Amino acid sequence: MDRKLEPELMEDPEQVKAYAEADFSESHHYFVTQVCHDVGLDFSGKALDLGCGPGDISFRFARKFPKCRVDALDGSRAMLKYGENLIPNTLLKRVNFVHAKLPLPSPLESYDVIFSNSLLHHLPDPQVLWNTIKQCVREGGNITVMDLLRPVNEETAQKLVEKYANDESDILKHDFYHSLLAAFTLDEINFQLAMAELNFEVQQVSDRHVLIKGRMT
Repeated sequence: MDRKLEPELMEDPEQVKAYAEADFSESHHYFVTQVCHDVGLDFSGKALDLGCGPGDISFRFARKFPKCRVDALDGSRAMLKYGENLIPNTLLKRVNFVHAKLPLPSPLESYDVIFSNSLLHHLPDPQVLWNTIKQCVREGGNITVMDLLRPVNEETAQKLVEKYANDESDILKHDFYHSLLAAFTLDEINFQLAMAELNFEVQQVSDRHVLIKGRMT
């Protein structure tokens, strides 16, 4: 099945609300655990969350490391506004929301850790993500990216929606289905990384997710 693009940004208020209120706790917990595994126990540096949405993953990471700082970046003002209303007071000084769309005109700064969940499939050109990572990470920095995998056909995509989003809103079901159609395959991701000259590990970790990890050398 060929890839079918979906809108790059989520800006409709009802769409943002449906996404922000959906239960992603299981996948977000898994993802943050993967990020933390390679960071170490006493991380106190700077992290960048690319495509942060309403900020749940940024909040989870910041709670794990009380001495770190997180820049949470997204191209949707509506998403960031929703996140600003959710951020706990204890994290106000350490999580900074940044409105910016990739590609960045210039690096924000040099980060020790960069992570991104469910951004890749939104991008018409996937190299935008890999080039941004190369642009913003310091030498030796840790990279963790998780995203959806494109199913073999639309019927399989619909079955995944029924399996994992059956109790969610119609808006979320619609977005999940089209996100699956917009996602990449393992072979495509490996090709992207080869083109970007990034020697990262690519692993399918569920029937719908891929995990990409590496260190910038």
